[in-house]
Amino acid sequence: MKLTGICLITDDVPSLMTFYKSILQVEAIGDEVAARLRVEGDFHLDICSKQGMENLAPGSTDGIGHGGCTIEIEVENVDEEYSRLKELDVTLIKMPETYPWGRRSLWIQDPDGNIVNLYTIVS
Repeated sequence: MKLTGICLITDDVPSLMTFYKSILQVEAIGDEVAARLRVEGDFHLDICSKQGMENLAPGSTDGIGHGGCTIEIEVENVDEEYSRLKELDVTLIKMPETYPWGRRSLWIQDPDGNIVNLYTIVS
């Protein structure tokens, strides 16, 4: 088994696409219905509108909400990312902090309320 991607379902594909393009510093292809960002290797982040999902499988989004997950992204230097991101229109929800389990972490929030945990492994 191999995890190759994740799809965020939203009411606003363009906003999430713009957010993740700037955070991940990658290109995106798509429109107001669906977008794809190739992150690294075979892994991709898809963003699909709720209506787009309903068109594919009616009833598939019944009862779902937004902002219910945490996405973890390992970065080379979390403090450099913090400096870069505080200049952007990004909601910072947890400033860089080092934890005893060997991570230095910064939390931001995407436009739908999902938490994005940017972290660096430290010794």
